Amino acid sequence: MASIYVHLPFCPYICPYCDFAKWPYRRSSAERYLSGLRAEIASAPPVVASTLFFGGGTPNTIAPDALVELIGALRARFGLPADAEITLEANPDPELCEAFPEYRRAGVNRLSIGVQSLDAAELRTLGRQHTVLDVEAVVQRARDAGFENVSLDLMFAVPGQTLASWERSMNGAIALEPQHISTYALTIEPSTPYEEWQKRQPGAFVGNDLEADLYRYAIDRLVQAGFQHYEVSNFARPGFRCRHNQNYWRNGEYLGLGVGAASYLEGTRSVHTRDLEEYVRAALTGGPIPGSSERLVGAARVGEAAMLALRTEEGVDLSHFRERYGVDFLSSYQRSIQALEEAGMLEITPTHVRLTAAGRFVANDVCAEFIA
Repeated sequence: MASIYVHLPFCPYICPYCDFAKWPYRRSSAERYLSGLRAEIASAPPVVASTLFFGGGTPNTIAPDALVELIGALRARFGLPADAEITLEANPDPELCEAFPEYRRAGVNRLSIGVQSLDAAELRTLGRQHTVLDVEAVVQRARDAGFENVSLDLMFAVPGQTLASWERSMNGAIALEPQHISTYALTIEPSTPYEEWQKRQPGAFVGNDLEADLYRYAIDRLVQAGFQHYEVSNFARPGFRCRHNQNYWRNGEYLGLGVGAASYLEGTRSVHTRDLEEYVRAALTGGPIPGSSERLVGAARVGEAAMLALRTEEGVDLSHFRERYGVDFLSSYQRSIQALEEAGMLEITPTHVRLTAAGRFVANDVCAEFIA
């Protein structure tokens, strides 16, 4: 079973740290884009999917009737089962969340709300236009609409953030009783206003030691509150792990639809163009969507699988890895595994290789050893 990702790239405003494929919302642009997206759906490979994820951008800027229509087209095209996990990313701006009941009736059963912070000063720094009270109201609105699976995104290492302000955000998020919380360290992306800011004032940004303290607090506090730390950045109540993202980490197949969307099918990874007009023209004419692709074979395929698995709580399942990829993980990566184990970054058991608690703090570096 594959996963379907649909990119809805329009936002009510543009955040200064974001480098996703996104544009300010204009009704005419959105309608033209949706026409292209429907055309791509109609001509897409007939994969069989068990999860559907609407990301962005800000998906809840799209007119509710258009989103409901998209869900119907996707169900018909890809045979989504009745119990499919259907996730919608949403900004906690109250005026964008009035259609929650319509989304729920259309089959959306999981909301991922981009809170980022529950500190007013940090929200201003991040360029966010919602307030702490808005977040509380939107979560309640989701509950009233019948959503029983709500995830909150939080960001740490924000300029000006302190351990005390992060504690308040974390405790405030837990108090809202979500089923899932994702915590992401701020990354300075090229060609964003934040990159220019960092060049001008590097001292305004959080250092590595404080960033590690913030992450450590998140892990300790969320585990204490009953969440399972099932992936480097993700925490879930029992039974509420994100099935869509788990498919990514298990190196499963997925189909990406829309501008800038990525797919991984039959060993080939492809990414659509990030040029909005180029995407729409190609989709409407029924031609191939411009972009890039590469076929992952041999060491590249195995290394990618190892990197993804190591991000999870379970890590690399040695027998499963041997069965699926035809290689012995321990002997194939003996030198790297030994060095990382001696450094305290990896734990080796008779059945699994996984990150240690210390290894999670440098997960990207550890995983890069297997990609190389």
